[in-house]
Amino acid sequence: MRHKLREHIEKIIPLTDDEFEFIATHFTTKKFKKHQFLIQEDSAVKYNYFVISGLLKLIYADDTGKQHIVAFAMEDWWETDFYAYYTETPATMSLECLEDTEVLCLTLEDYKKLCSGLQKMERFFLEKATFGFLSSQRRIISTLTSNAKERYEQLLKQYPTLINRVPKAALASYLGVSRETLSRLF
Repeated sequence: MRHKLREHIEKIIPLTDDEFEFIATHFTTKKFKKHQFLIQEDSAVKYNYFVISGLLKLIYADDTGKQHIVAFAMEDWWETDFYAYYTETPATMSLECLEDTEVLCLTLEDYKKLCSGLQKMERFFLEKATFGFLSSQRRIISTLTSNAKERYEQLLKQYPTLINRVPKAALASYLGVSRETLSRLF
């Protein structure tokens, strides 16, 4: 499991064995079952999660109680309610397992220690944040300018393995369409 984290980080920055040992001491491992919550709305957000195995969905519930899927996270992805995590405020979203999931957990305190103790990690997290921002912008533009079929095709092209792992109702929510509309796209 630690080797997956090292491989992930070394896609961006090279590490010595000592540097990785320092990094690894800042993470804890947790396992969750399908349908378990890692984060629940209105609770404290203790961790940023690196997914070792499994699949998660980040959910926002609007004032009417309708749930909107903001993101999915599978192996080699990071996920949390980032606003709540960094501002240390209660969660506005929930993070739920769609499959049995194993994650590495990073507290905000340990994140700060990593960044101050190893400048390379600042660069790593900056690059991850930048690409996350770019992906969010791309999704917003797609939502504003593409029809449901085009959004589905973009998702299929970008994340072909994700489509087969996500329940159709969750996929429809993520794409902002009804289950029936999604069924017509197949």
